[in-house]
Amino acid sequence: MEEIFHKINEHEQVIFCNDEGTGLRAIIAIHSTRLGPALGGCRMFPYKRIDDALEDCLRLSKGMTYKCAAADVDFGGGKAVIIGDPIKDKSPELFRAFGQYVESLHGRFYTGTDMGTSPEDFIHALKETNCIVGVDEVYGGSGDSSVPTAQGVIYGLQATNKALTGSDQLAGRSYAIQGLGKVGMKVAERLLEEGGDLYVSDINTEAIEQLHIKAKKLGSAIKVLDSYEIYSAHADVFVPCAMGGILNDESISLLQVQAVAGSANNQLLDIHHGKALKDRGILYAPDYIVNSGGLIQVADELYTPNKERVMQKTKAIYTSILNIFEFAEYHGITTVEAANQFCESRIEARTRRNSFFSHMKRPKWDIRG
Repeated sequence: MEEIFHKINEHEQVIFCNDEGTGLRAIIAIHSTRLGPALGGCRMFPYKRIDDALEDCLRLSKGMTYKCAAADVDFGGGKAVIIGDPIKDKSPELFRAFGQYVESLHGRFYTGTDMGTSPEDFIHALKETNCIVGVDEVYGGSGDSSVPTAQGVIYGLQATNKALTGSDQLAGRSYAIQGLGKVGMKVAERLLEEGGDLYVSDINTEAIEQLHIKAKKLGSAIKVLDSYEIYSAHADVFVPCAMGGILNDESISLLQVQAVAGSANNQLLDIHHGKALKDRGILYAPDYIVNSGGLIQVADELYTPNKERVMQKTKAIYTSILNIFEFAEYHGITTVEAANQFCESRIEARTRRNSFFSHMKRPKWDIRG
């Protein structure tokens, strides 16, 4: 409990949302607005305990602060979780109630889809608040954010290959991809097109079959492993694109790869696992930089959607990853420490130079007018 209170004290604001009529039980955590309004997705999950939901929300919102700083967008970090089964407990009324809570924050928090929620859910929330991002283009949004997210992962893999081999070519390298969801599938298809060799794992047999068909058309093949075998695949790069917290003492000991670079959020179970990877000689591309393409899109959306501008900004992921690798090697620290130090320095520098977002002068934000 003491650890939870410590994490709460790191945050600017934590809101518990309860609506008896719709059954809504949610938490909104705003970690920082030093660089601008907090931005972060809303996930829906049947947490067994309120403490579990709170801890997840606090951890994810802090991660969004670093992610926004790394992506060079003028937003801070926040996150929301809805406690419930996304298959059974959703309703239009529930998301409208959630939208009312978001609106009560007067532009301090912008949110959209995450695990367990979809753009369609937030069309209902849009009826109560304008502080929603990532909805379909017909509703004024920027559409599918998995496209720039997947492209960012490709840039991250190119940078990782560059650091390992001196060449950023994707061809002739092998990749163990965990998860073939919206992002993982796009990454896998692109790697096949570029001539990469793939090991893949996913519980969705339809996704596996879809990738088999793609590989056959390209005259290639994929090797399918189960959810445990994927960790010990003899590939060059492990590409986690599913759940977070998968890099732990056990899984790291199984890895046979040279590097880890993927789209999953919060891949390290704990920060010390960054050192565990380093000790094993495995290069780690920090996830919140690699997967920031989607964030770049939804942040850009708030200034009117522009796909070309988003893809141009997403290219910076390549350089950012290389800079992190270089900084970490020069200072003899982990890439996680290097990325965090970079983000903390940027937050401090931008805060000093932008009195509008200073700690003591909190404006009532409504950047959509």
